Amino acid sequence: MSLRKSILSRRISRSFKSVNNHKDDGAAVVSGRLGGDNWSESWAESDPVDGWASMLPELLGEIIKRVEESEDRWPQRQSVVACACVCKKWREITKEIVKSPRNNGKITFPSCLKQPGPRDLPHQCLIKRNKKTSTFYLYLALPPSFMDKGKFLLAARRYRHGAHTEYIISLDADDLSQGSNAYVGKLSSDFLGTNFTIYDSQPPHSGAKPSSSRASRRFASKQISPQVPAGNFKVGQVSYKFNLLKSRGPRRMVCSLKCPLSQVNTNDKHFDELQVNTNDKHLDDSKMKETESSISGCTVLRNKAPRWHEHLQCWCLNFHGRVTVASVKNFQLVATLDQSQPGGKGDEETVLLQFGKVGDDTFTMDYRQPLSAFQAFAICLTSFGTKLACE
Repeated sequence: MSLRKSILSRRISRSFKSVNNHKDDGAAVVSGRLGGDNWSESWAESDPVDGWASMLPELLGEIIKRVEESEDRWPQRQSVVACACVCKKWREITKEIVKSPRNNGKITFPSCLKQPGPRDLPHQCLIKRNKKTSTFYLYLALPPSFMDKGKFLLAARRYRHGAHTEYIISLDADDLSQGSNAYVGKLSSDFLGTNFTIYDSQPPHSGAKPSSSRASRRFASKQISPQVPAGNFKVGQVSYKFNLLKSRGPRRMVCSLKCPLSQVNTNDKHFDELQVNTNDKHLDDSKMKETESSISGCTVLRNKAPRWHEHLQCWCLNFHGRVTVASVKNFQLVATLDQSQPGGKGDEETVLLQFGKVGDDTFTMDYRQPLSAFQAFAICLTSFGTKLACE
């Protein structure tokens, strides 16, 4: 029997003991029918191939449910992932029990990285930068300390292609190429570093067409899913405002995003439909306003305006203790929507994404619905590097 199944057998045995200890909720009746605590180990040893799939659905669902409820943090949550890796039947039941991050606030599978974050409490993450290799690592923050790593989520590496810069985003920290099976998307910038386009390796909705630009055709992406062809699909744009006076004020940025309609909470009218206008080259003050009013159903995120602190002689934002080092890179994004659309009012007080510095190469990233971890990470990557016309 394989090591993974042996480990799972021991976990199941512990789950049976837990079931027996919960006699008040009727779980002991399930265990009694199957012959006690040692049934799971003898059953797994007798038929290691088909035995895992032949468990009673009610019993299997109860076991996975208890594992899901008890292992609510990483690294313990890897037990939930292990349950989904046993066989097809286990995977289907695990998928039914484990909810999306928007509903339970937990990141479990890689697919969760492209699903909206929680609605109420944001996911708190860390970004670690390696200047020598131009590599950035995204972690789900677990310990209270800013300096400790948590659960690895994504990695990105910066590449220069002529006058343009690209960030390749991957699930594998050791394989940061667009031809990798771990490739999830990329971020592309212009020469000035003020306009960025976010590309997803998977289509955001049915009928979406991949980018046909020469830069996108340069790399041959492998097929990530047999059902969904891989490619480069435009899913967002980030633009920084030109600073003609060269004053040392805070950066001003605007993001326009589109997400799969299935990701949107239908109870929130101001997130009814997310679309992006990827044809705009520059977004100054007038064009920013024009973009917000002309794109039907578009969700636009703008940086929250900081206030000038007279005593400290600096621009300030309230990061609620999540940012400790002053930096021009620090920002908070709020939603502003098209006021002319029915129900299209934005919430300029709720911060959907905040990013800030806590160490020389350590930054915090907190995001919530409707942003996914992938989108939030891509937006934060735009803050690195010099903005020639903005500062």
